[in-house]
Amino acid sequence: MKRIAVVTGASSGMGREFVMQLNTFCPDLEEIWVLARRRKRLEQLAVKCPVPLRIFEGDITKKKIRHSLKTALQNERPAIRVLINAAGFGKTGTVEEIAAEEENAQTDMINVNCRALTGITEICLPFLHRGSRIINLASAAAFCPQPSFAVYAATKAYVLSFSRALNRELRKRGIFVTAVCPGPVNTEFFRISGGPSSPLKKRFAKDASAVVKKALKDSLAKKELSVYGAAIKAARLGAKILPHRLIIRLFA
Repeated sequence: MKRIAVVTGASSGMGREFVMQLNTFCPDLEEIWVLARRRKRLEQLAVKCPVPLRIFEGDITKKKIRHSLKTALQNERPAIRVLINAAGFGKTGTVEEIAAEEENAQTDMINVNCRALTGITEICLPFLHRGSRIINLASAAAFCPQPSFAVYAATKAYVLSFSRALNRELRKRGIFVTAVCPGPVNTEFFRISGGPSSPLKKRFAKDASAVVKKALKDSLAKKELSVYGAAIKAARLGAKILPHRLIIRLFA
């Protein structure tokens, strides 16, 4: 049975970094199946990656690419050692500002960050076996509501909640789910989202390779949550202790 990993959002940012580091985390992988919209970038990644890549080009919110993935899995019946849901995007600004700037941006965030992630997970679940891992990219934004990042933070709260519940459901099968909750990371994300919404976020931005390395180690250790850096760990603790209305006021 062929041993594979499946990675969404693999053409850039955290997804690309996961692909590059997967070989050290799971050295018995025979292929990594990558899903993203930008074929040229995936082809460039394939040249650098130590594991052969199979490219599924397309928008993961669309049925076509999900059907292609499902068909390939059903035909070949591989063992998915790792599923990494790294695709996602966000837009900075108030709900009104984003709506005026780009009509469908906020529903697109929900479609990518929530619906597509759930759909890809459903497709892959029958091919996960004892010892397999799921890594879902959430965010420190999941810890509490964030004005001027409202929809994005809400979608990541969904990812965190979904991951923790799924981890419990799959435990009896020996499959473990880790939600990765980084703070700001130096990737293309902020170029697309409109930039960090506060000077603090700029100050605490971390390198993607370090965040991914810790996420893989935490997944291997069967942790349901991966949080990188003292500042984000403190933020998580603060979100547990402080009333959210106070935190929202501070963000505003």
